[in-house]
Amino acid sequence: MIQRIQSVFLLLLALSMLSMLALPLWHKVDGLTHQELTLTAFNFQAVGMNAPATKFPVLLTAVAALVAAAVAVYQIFQFRNRIRQAQIGSLNILFIMAAFGLQFYFSSQGEVALNPKLEGQFLPAFYLPTLALLLNLLASRFIRRDEQLVRSADRLR
Repeated sequence: MIQRIQSVFLLLLALSMLSMLALPLWHKVDGLTHQELTLTAFNFQAVGMNAPATKFPVLLTAVAALVAAAVAVYQIFQFRNRIRQAQIGSLNILFIMAAFGLQFYFSSQGEVALNPKLEGQFLPAFYLPTLALLLNLLASRFIRRDEQLVRSADRLR
């Protein structure tokens, strides 16, 4: 199961979504007031100020990332049913996009909370859902290729 290239892509997808949980996503510093605001997948970490109030908890970003990683791991073990594996991959695109959209929404909330004239910085972990999306698309491509190979072998019998 891991010897197939799509399984490697799915494993890397799960690792990228899990590493998004451990790394900060966005950071902003106000040099005049020495206030800092950092967005992680679980919360806002504020230094020298109160954390910004948001309508929805930032924890939703972590939940979406965890679900995307769990779905990718489950998708690896569906190697006997390639059609179901492709369908699960399509569903996983929604979870990855939800994680990306939520972190973008909460970073925009952080922009408003601390000196709107200054811009915050997107850290490398912010782009991990983009990498996960690319890995999911590559895995789907190789799953389709395997299914076509099996169908062509069935026609020869």
